[in-house]
Amino acid sequence: MNFGSTEIILIVAVLFLLFGASRLPQLAKSLGQSRKAFKEGMREAEEEEQIEAQKRAQIAGNPNAPQINAMNNDELAAEMRRRAEVNQ
Repeated sequence: MNFGSTEIILIVAVLFLLFGASRLPQLAKSLGQSRKAFKEGMREAEEEEQIEAQKRAQIAGNPNAPQINAMNNDELAAEMRRRAEVNQ
């Protein structure tokens, strides 16, 4: 979707009519801030996802990790406490 100079001039003229010359810089600033906040949120979400994937891989890759379905309740509770301490 390529815009020519005529289309861009027409869009700018309509924006001036709708918002006025004094409101356009405020509008552009708020759009820029929103875009920046969105990108930051996406970056944080990707980082959290990578951290979680590393934790899952670390737990799954440990051959000495006990099998949960072969544990009784006391052993399971002890293992949960141990993993909570490791994660903190």
